[in-house]
Amino acid sequence: MPSMYIERPTYKREKQAPETRPLLERLHWVHVILLSTTPLIALYGILTTTLTVKTMLWAALYYAFAGLGITAGYHRMWAHTAYSATYPLQLFLAFAGSAAVQGSIFWWARDHRVHHRYTDTPKDPYDAIQGFWHCHIGWMLVKKDRRRLGYADTSDLKSDPLVRWQHKYYPLLVLVFGVLVPTSVAGLLWGDWRGGFVYATVLRMVMLHHATFCVNSLAHTIGRHTYDDVQTARDSWITALVTMGEGYHNFHHQFPNDYRNAIRFYQYDPTKWFIRAMSSLGLAYDLKTFPANEIEKGFIQMRMQELEKKRVKLTFGTPVSKLPVFTEQEFLDQVNTNKKQWMVIDGFVYDVKPFINDHPGGKALIMGGIGKDMTEAFNGGVYQHHNSARNLMNTSLRIGVLQRL
Repeated sequence: MPSMYIERPTYKREKQAPETRPLLERLHWVHVILLSTTPLIALYGILTTTLTVKTMLWAALYYAFAGLGITAGYHRMWAHTAYSATYPLQLFLAFAGSAAVQGSIFWWARDHRVHHRYTDTPKDPYDAIQGFWHCHIGWMLVKKDRRRLGYADTSDLKSDPLVRWQHKYYPLLVLVFGVLVPTSVAGLLWGDWRGGFVYATVLRMVMLHHATFCVNSLAHTIGRHTYDDVQTARDSWITALVTMGEGYHNFHHQFPNDYRNAIRFYQYDPTKWFIRAMSSLGLAYDLKTFPANEIEKGFIQMRMQELEKKRVKLTFGTPVSKLPVFTEQEFLDQVNTNKKQWMVIDGFVYDVKPFINDHPGGKALIMGGIGKDMTEAFNGGVYQHHNSARNLMNTSLRIGVLQRL
């Protein structure tokens, strides 16, 4: 039977020289202003603007639209090429991603590919080892020295006409899809211009920002190492709820080209459902999945490691190799001469004296086996003893091995 454990080399975390540029020179002022003022505007708006049912539903719908632009578009299609899409769907996702106001496809996908190649190292743009704050939002507040970060191939993105077009006109697309569309729909259709700006534009944008940021922070902090424990990525249903299904992050880091983030029927992954729906409509194709055998193998390997960590903390009694060996005559002499309350079961010698008063079958039955081989009686002749009895005996009562002639 092949080993279920994987021997992996131990790597030392690479150290980088500390950043020498003054903080004020390193601050990314566009990001600092955007990410600090929008939450304040949203808070002020919530306190001063009535939320109507129509605007609330519109804001939720537009949140889902922009969110899918990130999860199904920027992330799973462009960053990981986990599936392919027809041009209409690509255009839809490019506009949706622009509405999320999280950078262009090229900028977002490039840094994400670097993150996967150099996860948990100083070359990772949002290195989780540097702390929750850094990987959640801190990394965006400073200008990155690209020479200090890792490299990932982006030739496919650079040669994609739609990606190049969206990158070139990204500021205009943000203005249109990030601000004008969500505000104008509420304003033109039911006259709620202020609510459309506060709830469908600013608050929706802030919430989606931090939902996405949670994939870099929360998904590397809480949850379970389901398939591997080398990296910080974890699986969590809580993170999945927050991030439109991106919370099964340990799976994702192990199988990044799989279009799914959740594979169990009970796991929440609306992005996967959206991609499947687009596939059924003929708008998405070549949906990639990792071999099920390898996925389950990783799952079982981790469960075995978890069980092994628990097993080594338990007491299983003296190892058989270290037990003394008694001949049949030595065994009988100890019983008859020294009045030891010993018996033999399956070739092992047990001192049952500490257990006589606790024997569920009564004292008489166990006393009747003193000095005898009780293997047949123990294994069903009188009673088929449970695994718990065997464990207790091997841990507390087993004292030797009987040497038969």
